[in-house]
Formats: sequence, C-alpha cells, structure tokens
Amino acid sequence: MCVTADCCVSTPETAGELETDKLTQMEEEKERGNMGQEQGDEGKNQEQPSSGNSQNFMTEKEENCVGVCTKMEEKGKEKGMEEGEMQKEMELEAEVKVELRQSVPGLQMSFIQGTDLFGYVGIEAVLDQMRSKTMKAGFEFNIMVVGQSGLGKSTLVNTLFKSKVSRKSCTPNYEEKISKTVKLHTVSHVIEEKGVKMKLTVIDTPGFGDQINNENCWEPILKYVNEQYEKYLREELHVNRKRRIPDSRVHCCIYFLPATGHRLRPIDVEFLKRLGKIVSIVPIIAKADTLTIEERQEFKERIRQDLAANGIHVYPQKEYDEDPEERILNDRIRESIPFAVVGTDKEHQVNGNKVLGRKTKWGIIEVENVAHCEFANLRDLLIRSHLQDLKDVTHNIHYETYRVRRLNESNMDFSELGLSTWLLENGTADKWESESHL
Repeated sequence: MCVTADCCVSTPETAGELETDKLTQMEEEKERGNMGQEQGDEGKNQEQPSSGNSQNFMTEKEENCVGVCTKMEEKGKEKGMEEGEMQKEMELEAEVKVELRQSVPGLQMSFIQGTDLFGYVGIEAVLDQMRSKTMKAGFEFNIMVVGQSGLGKSTLVNTLFKSKVSRKSCTPNYEEKISKTVKLHTVSHVIEEKGVKMKLTVIDTPGFGDQINNENCWEPILKYVNEQYEKYLREELHVNRKRRIPDSRVHCCIYFLPATGHRLRPIDVEFLKRLGKIVSIVPIIAKADTLTIEERQEFKERIRQDLAANGIHVYPQKEYDEDPEERILNDRIRESIPFAVVGTDKEHQVNGNKVLGRKTKWGIIEVENVAHCEFANLRDLLIRSHLQDLKDVTHNIHYETYRVRRLNESNMDFSELGLSTWLLENGTADKWESESHL
C-alpha cells in the first residue's frame, strides 16, 4: 500500500519541476515556430525573386529559341536549295549519263557531256575551225533550170542571186534562137558575200519543150546528170585521188510550169517521173502574176493531186526528214509546193524604198513581198535553209544510188580507171568481179 501511495502522490517540488519543464518545452516550441515562420518568410522572399529571374530566364530562352529556329529555318532553306540544286544536278547527270556501247568487240565507247567534264575543254572551237576552212576554200552549188522558152528562167536565176549569172545576161550580143534540139549550156560564177565564197554553176536547157514533137526531149538532161555522177565516181575510184574532188553534180533542178491554170501536161509528168529519181526537183509556177489568187490556189491543188497520182516525189521528200523539227518545217514547205513566183531584176520606188518588182498599169508587183508571190519562200528553200541539205541529199542518196548500181554492173571497165594492174597485184580482181555480178 505504501509503495503505491508513494508512487501516486506527488510532492510540491516535483510539481514545480514538472511545470518548469513544461514551460521550457513550450518556449522551445514557440522559438521553433518563430524560426520556422522566419524561415518560411525567407523562403517566400527567396521564391519571389527567383520567380522573376525564372521569367527573365524563360524570355531569354524563348529569344534564343527563336533565333535558333530562324537560323535553323535559314539553314533549312539553304539546305533545301542545296537539295534542289543537287536534285537538278542529279537529273542532269541522269540525262547526261555515260552510255557504254559495244561497237567493236573489246572496245568500249563512252559519251561524256556537260557536267561530266571537269572544266572548259574547247571542243566547240571546231566549229570556228570548220567555218574558217570553208570560208577559205569556198563551196560549189550547181543548179539546173528546165522549162520552155519565155517562162523567165534566166530572169529568175538573176533574181535569186541578185546578180547577172544567167546565160543570157553574161553573153554579149545574145540573140534568142529556138534550138532544134535540147542543148545544155553551163555558166559558172564565183559569188562572195561577207567573206564566204560560192562557186555557182547554172545549167540552162534551151530547146526543152519548144518543138512540135517533144519525144524523148528529156534524154539529153538525163544523160548530163548521169555524166556528172560518172565523172565524180571516176575521180573517186582513182588510186591517187585528188585531195578535193571537183563537184559538178547537179544539186537542184528547178522545173518551170506554165501558168495555164489546168493540170500537169504529159511532158511535165514524164520529165518529173524520170528526173525525180536521180536529182532533187523543185517545181514552180512561172509568171504567177498572170493568175488571180483563187486561180493560183486551185492550180496548185491540181498539181499536187497529179504529183501524188503519178507517184512523183519532189524535194523535200518525207523519207529524208531526220528529226521532228525538220519534219515540221518541211511539211510547211510541202504545203506550198509548187511555188508561185514572179522574177525580175529591175528596181522600183515604193514608198521611198527601192524594191524588186514588175511595174504594171495598176501598180507594182513586189517580188520579195509574200503577199504578192512566193519568191521569198523559194529563195529561203534554195539558199538560206536547205542549200547544204540539197548537197547532202545529192551526195548521200542520188549519187550513192548511182554508184552502187554502177559498181554492180558487170561491164564496169576498170582499165579506164587505171585500177586493173593494182587489183591484180593485190589479188582482189576476182573478188571485185564476183561482187559486181551481185
């Protein structure tokens, strides 16, 4: 009992100690609370400036991001441009891709163009070299005019080249006489323009179609054309050939049709059939000013129908077109054939300017005016656009056809060419003779 009483009862001293302990504990908790509050206030105070700094920091970050983004966009654009350029270059390279062709066993041919080259080589200078050589040496152009007397053949040739190049104009005291037979006359001139020299040969055919009986009147013309091919072939087959073989082959034949307004005559059909196989023919309607515009168009349409019905091919032929652009140009020319032309070598004043024309009571027919006649189209075809093509067709097609036929004939006499000894020495005479029978 005592023990329990002692434990349960508290003395005043112990009570005072307990109260002091409680007071000290309360003060410590207050101090701790004040300290926590102060620390909280300080934390709040520290958080406010830090939030301001964070806002400034965020704006700086945004500005930096914008700058970086703009830079990235600029770089992207540059990169896009570079990628576009690279893509274009890739496309060019794909177009200009090196092609390998096996032309000879064991030999590869590569074609390199444009961007495949490391720098400028100067290959285009070969054009200047060819131009300078051609200007020094000059070139030949042989033109034949065929038609009845009085159709203006000589006048038209003089008008084409704006000089006196015809047989009549260059022969003093010339008197017109109707030939009993067809006789060919050649006149050669050297024409120079801006440093370019051209040896022009005009072959005239007086007497063609002027007789009552015109049977086989085309034979002398056929013979002349073939003789020029034979002459060139003999020069080409010589052992010691000339460095430059003189070219007397007929490059173009201008055939004059009278302006009757009807259809082709039998003599026209027969001549065009025979000559069209061995020479390039350009038909024209002579003295077209005697027809009205409607009559002219109807006459041209009838002539085109007759040419197609008789299987006559005139220059430029469709089978000789090499590319689409040339085909478009030649189709335009074929629609205008035969050209309705007017020729004159006299000048007249029109609105203060000198023009080539024919003076009539009702006005002046201007030769070079497309609204009056088609002389300008004929001149462009013969000289300005197709002169070299006429020469190429003559050499590569008409002459080549004659050469193959001539070499395949069994009666080819090589002794006249001085080849018999050389062929026998080289043991090729038998082979040549066997090939000639093919």
